[in-house]
Amino acid sequence: QVQLTESGGGTVQAGASLRLSCATTGRSPVLYAMSWFRQASGKEREFVAAISVSSFTHYADSVKGRFTISRDKAKNSAYLQMNNLRTEDTGIYYCVLGWMTSENDVWGQGTQVTVTS
Repeated sequence: QVQLTESGGGTVQAGASLRLSCATTGRSPVLYAMSWFRQASGKEREFVAAISVSSFTHYADSVKGRFTISRDKAKNSAYLQMNNLRTEDTGIYYCVLGWMTSENDVWGQGTQVTVTS
């Protein structure tokens, strides 16, 4: 069973940057796409970014040009570089195995990102 552990969140001011990390254990993610989702308080979880096995990427319109997803297959990890953060980026960020979805419905505990004005 795969396990996903997100880290790197924190509280920052608008305009700042954060880099989130996602470590996987239990199953190598090299054969899977990986995606990031986020959930703001009181709102539904939403797609943020995805990266394919061949490193093709796709982003939600709301983060395009500000966020960059990447992966390190040797480290079984994925990353989300977030620049020019906005207050509306606040939420819990999760990574999953899958292209814009969780293929095995496994979610980590997430990492909290709070952006203040």
